[in-house]
Amino acid sequence: MPQSTPRRYDRGIALSEGQTIQQANQPVRVLHLTDLHLFADGESELRGTNTDRSLGRVLRHVADSPWHADSTLVTGDLIQDDTRAAYERCRDKLAHLPAPITVCPGNHDVPSLMEAVFDDQPFQLGGQVDVGNWRIVSLSTWVEKSAGGRLSDAELQRLADAVDTDRYVLVALHHPTVDLGSRWLDALKLANRDSFDEIIKSAPSVRCVLFGHAHQAYDATSDKVRYLCTPSTCRQFLPGSDAFATDEQPPAYRRLELQANGELSTSVQWVNND
Repeated sequence: MPQSTPRRYDRGIALSEGQTIQQANQPVRVLHLTDLHLFADGESELRGTNTDRSLGRVLRHVADSPWHADSTLVTGDLIQDDTRAAYERCRDKLAHLPAPITVCPGNHDVPSLMEAVFDDQPFQLGGQVDVGNWRIVSLSTWVEKSAGGRLSDAELQRLADAVDTDRYVLVALHHPTVDLGSRWLDALKLANRDSFDEIIKSAPSVRCVLFGHAHQAYDATSDKVRYLCTPSTCRQFLPGSDAFATDEQPPAYRRLELQANGELSTSVQWVNND
């Protein structure tokens, strides 16, 4: 996937146009959205939820909060109906979020349409962003006509190159790389997890792996790496279920604060009805 070139540098911090200069000893605040499932028609619903309106509620919550992010990650399943118009609707809704806005594809996405629509600042499709003491790496796990995910050899090599750094690293992708305790979902996790884990475990720089796809919250630590799943901006799945089942939890997003010493804090923000 193409990687955007940051517009300028200051004190070793990569900055997109319009982004605030950040001191290296301050935390990097990251907004995480995932599984938006938008349609070209703003009145369409996914399993009884109007995804356009649920995303709107999330974005109003973000805008009204005193917590302000330095960058935004959107990890896949941006649309549901395979149309360019849905991506254009998505782009217009996200355009005012903190830049850079990095998007990567999920199994419901169409990478060629993403390339065409998210082709200019403040967006970038995949790639990496260096900010403060951190490097944020976004990967594509998209596989044609598959609900599961896989990293191509090129993406695995890009990951291996990216984690060879003195910065701390957060890796973002769509599909889970760990079992979540839900039989049907765990069958759809990253297919070549072993190859991914080999790179992650050999890189002391990696502090966090962030993903979506599962429409639920998850937070666990293994070998000093934090594994986080963020719920969807629309419907949630029932945790721990053997077969597909939806949950009644509201739309949500995640806040992350990446500290200069490699530690991080995070919280899921559930957005109740207006």
